[in-house]
Amino acid sequence: MTSREKPLQGKTAIVTGSRQNIGREIALLFATTGANVVINGHSNQEAIEKVAQEAQDLGSKAIAVLADISDPNAVQAMVDQAIAEFGGVDIAVSNVSLRIRQGILDISNDDWRRVIDTNLSSAFYLARATLPRMKARGWGRIIHISGEDGFTGAAYRAHNVASKAGLHALSKAIAIEFGPYGVTANTVSPGTIDTLRIPENYPNWGARYAEATKAIPARRIGKCQDIAEACLYLASDAAGFVNSQVIHVNGGAFIPWGIVEQKD
Repeated sequence: MTSREKPLQGKTAIVTGSRQNIGREIALLFATTGANVVINGHSNQEAIEKVAQEAQDLGSKAIAVLADISDPNAVQAMVDQAIAEFGGVDIAVSNVSLRIRQGILDISNDDWRRVIDTNLSSAFYLARATLPRMKARGWGRIIHISGEDGFTGAAYRAHNVASKAGLHALSKAIAIEFGPYGVTANTVSPGTIDTLRIPENYPNWGARYAEATKAIPARRIGKCQDIAEACLYLASDAAGFVNSQVIHVNGGAFIPWGIVEQKD
């Protein structure tokens, strides 16, 4: 049994894309609750080392690993480094997301491969690299950060929509195959979250932000902390019987099988 104050005590977690935004929040919450953490980014070593230091300041052991997670060899090397440092990987969170705004007819073959490899293939590479030891130990957590448009669809992001939908399908496949060995695989689907964004991929975001707030039943935009808390639950022993599921963290804006329409 682990304590409620430190539910991840003694565990090691890799969180991809943890330099900023949702990934950073997940990694730091995991650190607060006892886990060793591997901070990952594909560029800017100084930035990921800063987050690793923040985790250490919280009492966690942490390392910063620069790796392009669309490269299976780089993912395996990152996992090998985590194993060498901490003895294994118990929790693997695939959080990286590349969301390029493009119409379907403007998406080149290279654009398609780049987004699919970054958002979806990377999750497969991380699962493949960590599952053998999870299976051998009889305990493991695979968590995929998907997105609302992977369930509702969206214009100008066909490659992202396909990859986000694929993440949950991958969760289900892993859950069925590895559930008998104490490994769970689940998906967290964020709604509209307050994060740093690339302006060209989110035109007129300020106005859209205000409109989104009005449309969400909770009447606020989500915080990175909201997503991190969902991940903490799925990573803990408390969620040991939760497998092959998706947690929609969106303030009630989207409910499976429909979009909420609420008028005052």
